[in-house]
Amino acid sequence: MIEIDARGMHCPWPAIRLARALREHGTAEVAILADDPAAPRELTAVAAAAGRTLVTDGDMRFRVEASR
Repeated sequence: MIEIDARGMHCPWPAIRLARALREHGTAEVAILADDPAAPRELTAVAAAAGRTLVTDGDMRFRVEASR
């Protein structure tokens, strides 16, 4: 699993870091910590564009996995 700590980063940076990880690591599951209020919306869009699903694992923790 790839882990990204994007706490303290304002969007679009968490989404950019997620997109880069998905591109570089292919099918790996990605966990991301992000505390920007816009992050859930932007991370969902990046995950969907990659054919993945964003799952919320808490207030700031998200997981991107293969779509079901």
